[in-house]
Amino acid sequence: MPGRISDEDIQKVREATDLVAFIGETTPVRQRGRDFWCCCPLHQEKTPSFKIDPATQLWHCFGCGEGGDVFGYVMKTEDLSFPDAVRRLAERAHIDIAETQGGKGVSSSQKQRLKDVCAQAAEFFHTQLMRGKTDGAAQARSYLAGRNLGGTVPRKWNLGYAPGRGALVRYLRGKGFSTTDMVDANVALVGKDGKLRDRFYDRVMFPIRDVSGETIAFGGRIMGDGQPKYLNSQETPVFRKSQVLFGLDFAKASMTTTGVAVVVEGYTDVIACHEAGLTNVVATLGTALTRQHIRVLSRHAKNAIVYLFDGDAAGQRAADRALQFIDASMTPEGARKPIALKAVTLPDNLDPAEFIEQRGVDQLRQIIASAKDLLRYGIERRLAAHDLSRPEGRSAAMNDALQVLAPIKGSLLAQQYAVEIASMTRARESDALDALERLRPVAAAAEEVPARPVAARPQTTDRALSAEEQSRRKFERQLLGLVAQNPLLGLAHADALAATQWHDSANALVAQALLDKLIEDPASTPAALVTAASRKVPAAGGFLTTVSADAHMDASRLAAYLCEELAIGDGEDAIATLKAQLRDPQAVSPEEYDTLFETVVALQKDLETRKANHKPL
Repeated sequence: MPGRISDEDIQKVREATDLVAFIGETTPVRQRGRDFWCCCPLHQEKTPSFKIDPATQLWHCFGCGEGGDVFGYVMKTEDLSFPDAVRRLAERAHIDIAETQGGKGVSSSQKQRLKDVCAQAAEFFHTQLMRGKTDGAAQARSYLAGRNLGGTVPRKWNLGYAPGRGALVRYLRGKGFSTTDMVDANVALVGKDGKLRDRFYDRVMFPIRDVSGETIAFGGRIMGDGQPKYLNSQETPVFRKSQVLFGLDFAKASMTTTGVAVVVEGYTDVIACHEAGLTNVVATLGTALTRQHIRVLSRHAKNAIVYLFDGDAAGQRAADRALQFIDASMTPEGARKPIALKAVTLPDNLDPAEFIEQRGVDQLRQIIASAKDLLRYGIERRLAAHDLSRPEGRSAAMNDALQVLAPIKGSLLAQQYAVEIASMTRARESDALDALERLRPVAAAAEEVPARPVAARPQTTDRALSAEEQSRRKFERQLLGLVAQNPLLGLAHADALAATQWHDSANALVAQALLDKLIEDPASTPAALVTAASRKVPAAGGFLTTVSADAHMDASRLAAYLCEELAIGDGEDAIATLKAQLRDPQAVSPEEYDTLFETVVALQKDLETRKANHKPL
């Protein structure tokens, strides 16, 4: 398990990284006044809307609304978690950070060591494939050529051959790597006899690279009979199957250009697609697609993710598993607009490599373009599994197809699909709607522990909020943004921040994170405050960086004004709550009633005074 990075090391890495210089390494930036601007690396645009503030070391894109510090930038542009972003920048700055968890530490230099092992192993395997004189190496070359993966393909994809018999262990020892290095990188293992031996034996090797193109693991394909057909690296400190996609380093540019990511099931399918000119294709690594994969892909493909299933039985089982991603976010009522998830199945039990060989890449493009939204795909798949010519088949088909709608049963979209299902199964609409209502919602596939709930009002979509409530929440975020970018204001108004009854639970979490950081370190920088808030609420960077530190002539005056606005609103809420209790005298004793009445009178008097002294900006 990854370790915890100390706040001291995080601060060291932050101080060693200039945000303007770092972004300027990959994106042209131009200075305007005291700020720097560029085209946003997170979405396509021709006019720069991405601002970098060198004073606060924060960035904000006015086009897509994202923002944050240097760690947030690396997380969003390189598909990394916060700890991995810190490690990435630590390596760049040549800072050795210590990580602790359960008494055991893993430093960034150790992780780089594992990547070095994998890089050398990949080079060894490739040399064996290209120059090996053994029968195994010749068989590997023949195997790849027979699948149209010869010529320049092995060199481009750094394919290899693992001879086994300790050859890799001997090679890596000659390069200075220890037994621990090799075992931790999962390219070797210790047998029952205590001897170190190669993990991969007599297999064609596919290096697995991270989004930056560094080799972090391997997949080995057996050439003859035997099991398992594919042998993948086990998880290591640098390799997480649920987050890594084969071919992403090659596919990410095309995904950004097209806005679409295509997910297939095998290494050879990815290579065949790329070599045929279809370059926005990746594959999972022996696992089903996960929500973490979807988050990684959505960094590059902003429009859609198309799951391209093989036509065989395994592909159909994968199609069934994909329906787990149906959730309320797909509905018009959903509070967020997620990337579109689509699916399509190849005909005639073909996989993508076979399809391209038999029918050409143009027909495959047409198949991908015909992909349907996951909801409709799932419904039609369920209906196709039944005999609709018989009453019993139609009844079973209706019930089966309705199950797809269970996660969104309360939405208008589910009702519309239920009516369609009724039509296709010759059932009454009322029967389908009644059956939909009786369904038990199923929990969406969850891979993360949900955040602990806070004592705050429940989240509500903006469309359901009154103008007054929208204004209130806007003031909350304005104040939090001012505090994040002006830490001294946070210290000056700490009592007000602690006393505010936040109407948005995310704002409550952010406020607490800012207060905790300021209490821990009163000298916190804006970047440190945004980091602390973003670790509690990932979207915090977007709204905390919206307001520039000098966007108002007097930030102190604006902060005081916002604090008073929120305090007045809280006073009005408190009075309304007490008045509601007074309207039901039977619910309290006469003594409690008198106390409540006196409290309301006192609060109203105080509120009137505050309003009289509260001057508009």
